[in-house]
Amino acid sequence: MIGIRPMCQRDARQIRSLLEQLGYTTTFQALRERIAQFEGRRSDPILVACRDDRIVGLIAVHLTPMLHLAAPIARITTLVVDPQAHGSGIGRALVDAAEKLAREAGCALLEVTTALHRTDAQAFYRAIGFDPSAVKLQRSLA
Repeated sequence: MIGIRPMCQRDARQIRSLLEQLGYTTTFQALRERIAQFEGRRSDPILVACRDDRIVGLIAVHLTPMLHLAAPIARITTLVVDPQAHGSGIGRALVDAAEKLAREAGCALLEVTTALHRTDAQAFYRAIGFDPSAVKLQRSLA
């Protein structure tokens, strides 16, 4: 049975492992500090999917008003499912939970960006109803 709940500090070790699967490395302490920044922020909900006591997936969402739109939007900023749980519906369940939060917040749109090389992620998003609609350009400030 899969349960979805808000992330908390005690999840840091397991979240760190999930983020490493996406290629994002960090120290345990640095991640705990980042988690503390997100806890309780209504504009940035983070949910985890649990099977028994093990976290098998995570979704982070940013809710934001837009100057050019009448309603806010929700952007999925992170979605990761443990590879051993791929194909079990966890990713879809996390997106559905994020969509529910977005609707409750009055958002008119749920969007996601993903790296060009993540073709499997792009296929997943298309399979669950996301359509390509923009090109993302970026400039590093580092």
